[in-house]
Formats: sequence, structure tokens, C-alpha cells
Amino acid sequence: MSQPGPINPPSRLLMGPGPIDADPRVLRAMSAALVGQYDPFMTESMNEVMALYRRVFVTANEQTLLIDSTARGAIEASIVSLVAPGQRVLVPVFGRFGHLLVEIAERAGAEVHTIDIEWGRIAELDQIEAAMERVRPHLLALVHGDTSTTALQPFEGLRDLCDRFECLLYADTTASIGGNEFLTDKWGVDAATGGLQKCLGGPSGSAPATFSPRAVGVINSRKQVEAGIRVDGDPVAAEPIRSNYFDLAQIFDYWSPRRLNHHTEATTMLYGARECARVVLEEGLGSFQARHGLHGRAMMVGVEGLGLTVFGDRAHKMANVVGVYIPDGVDGEAVRGQMLRDFGIEIGTSFGPLAGRVWRIGTMGYNARQDAVLTTLAALEAVLRRSGAGVPAGGGVDAAYEVYAAASTPLVGGVQA
Repeated sequence: MSQPGPINPPSRLLMGPGPIDADPRVLRAMSAALVGQYDPFMTESMNEVMALYRRVFVTANEQTLLIDSTARGAIEASIVSLVAPGQRVLVPVFGRFGHLLVEIAERAGAEVHTIDIEWGRIAELDQIEAAMERVRPHLLALVHGDTSTTALQPFEGLRDLCDRFECLLYADTTASIGGNEFLTDKWGVDAATGGLQKCLGGPSGSAPATFSPRAVGVINSRKQVEAGIRVDGDPVAAEPIRSNYFDLAQIFDYWSPRRLNHHTEATTMLYGARECARVVLEEGLGSFQARHGLHGRAMMVGVEGLGLTVFGDRAHKMANVVGVYIPDGVDGEAVRGQMLRDFGIEIGTSFGPLAGRVWRIGTMGYNARQDAVLTTLAALEAVLRRSGAGVPAGGGVDAAYEVYAAASTPLVGGVQA
């Protein structure tokens, strides 16, 4: 076998549902020198990450940290640590990632119950209340923003329900955190996990997460310290958490002043995650979310300006991704392929009942910019024309320009000032 050359990826504008182009500042941070996992610089960086992500999640939770995995690993860590085999979990399923919560909970040995929602809509509070009355779950697990359908699930009122039924509340914020409002403490969320590769503008591979004192109590009730590092007085659980790597009780100890060894922290990813949060907070969380709202709105109005139809419930739509029905007679995959080949732009396909019916176009993180929106709309128009679709000349770009012109805050270099 011949020796491969150095890695040299093509230049792309990633305008799908994620991952997106990482912010150059994040990539620069990830090129910094490595230090040992107990070096004072490293442990101070871990403390800084905890403080930064408390502000991103809008929480005072002490246990706010990184889980060294993709976002899916953080979901699994939360569920396997919060739920013992046989306990009941309720999952409203309104897209692909609700199904993922179900699968992970089932693999953790939970008794899983679902509320099945039409894709493109959200679970209504009365539906959840009726199911909780019937199921009496230990954990209510929801996707906050599901990119498979672009739906953004409201969380107001869920804490009151969970208090009534003595239930924990988990949120998967992989695709929503940063770019959409998420108020961990105000909404009474017990556990929330995210990912860097969407609104936060980083690469996949590290997952910020936060856990309430209530959740920490449940997790620590199953705590077991490994035999090789255990000292007198350390717990040995009768029903320990079923995963070693995703054992949050041990991960909490690693991020605590005790620094009890669990794994070797992914230093480069920690640098990147730290910079992701720093960049968000430097702009200001409210301004960062407003920017996602503006450019997401421009993209949505722009695709409508091309004569395309937006998918899903617009009243409950994520700011950072829009679903678009593929026009009749148009080969959706051929259009995606031509956009990638001719313009270097990637837009997303869909899953399940939406496969072959809907494109998903993202405007998030570093790519929530005016130039990225306008370039994508112009390219989509050109490719649709070559595919035989009758679209208004300049309709998408012109419609987006109207959104920008109406914005109350002027734009500087494509970014809201």
C-alpha cells in the first residue's frame, strides 16, 4: 500500500445541520502546546471551562464540565448514570434524535415509554402531562432542538410536572445550545448535554454538560471508585453505574479539586471547547443568539423567495436550521452533489419519513453570517435552474437582503454589530 500524503481537505462551506466550519479562533486554540493532565495550567484551564460553560448553560451548577466524547457519548453518559436498570424513562419522540434517546435508555436497561409526535411538530405540555400520569417516570428525556425536523421543544412548565411526579428532567441540547435560548436553572433542567460542532462553532469530539444538585445526588448514590485508585472510605456501590468510561460519578471526581484519575483529559479538545465558549461570551450570549436568529430568518425567507416551501411548525423552529421541501421533479441528492462539486457548499439531507423529501440548511456558529447565507442562496438558485426548476431570478438573495435591511442593528462585515 502506498504511503498517503499529508492531510489536505478541500475548502468547504458547511451549510448543513452540522458539523459546520469551525471558527478559526477555535482551530488556533487547538494548535496550542500540550501539557500534563495535572499541570497547574491544565487544571486551571479545566476550572475556566467549568466557569465559562456555566454562563453558556445559564446555570449555577457546580458540576458543569466536559465529557470527552462526541455529543452522543454525553447523552449516553447522562442516561446510564441517571437511570438504573428497570427504572422508567419517558421520551417524547418528534424526530430522529428522540429515537436515539429511546435506544440509549433501552440499552441502559430502562423501561422506556414514548410519546410519538408527528415529525415537524413538538410535544405539547398536556400530552406530556397525560403520559407522565400514566407512566410515572424516573426520568423525562427530551431533545431541545432536533435537527432532523428543525423543531425546538419548549421547556416551560416541565419542571412543575417533574416535581409533581418526582421525576428528573434531561435535555439534549446538542444542536441548540448557544444559538437558541436555553435557561437551565430557570427551566429546572436537571441534566443537559451539548456538542461543539453546531452553534458553538467547534469540531465534534468534546461535549459540554451540566448537572443539577438533584441529578448529582442521584448519580453519586451509585458511585463506585475503581479498585486501583480506591482508598479507605471511598464507596463501593451495590448497583454501580453500568459504564466505566461514561460513569459521571467518576468524571465528577476527576473535575473536582481531588482530581481523582479517571482518564487522560483530551487536552486539545479542552482548548477548543474553552475557546468556543470564550468566543460566544465575548460576543455576549444574547447577541450571539440574536445573530443566529437574524441569519436563520434570512435563510428561511430566502428559500421562500426561491419559491420553496419551509417544512415544519414555524412557531417552534430552531433559529439555526431550516427544513425545505424538495421541489417536485427535482432530484434532491443530485442538487446536493452539484452544490458541493460546483460551489463547495454542503447542505443536508434528511432521515426517516423525510428522506428524499426535505433538505436541511444550517446557519450556525461561524457560518451564521450574511455572506454565507447569500452565497448559499445564490448557489442553490443556480443549481435548481440547471435542474429544470423554475425559480425567480435573484429571488432568494433579494428576499434575504430585505431581512437584513429591516434588521434594527446594522451589519458590519456580514456579522451583526
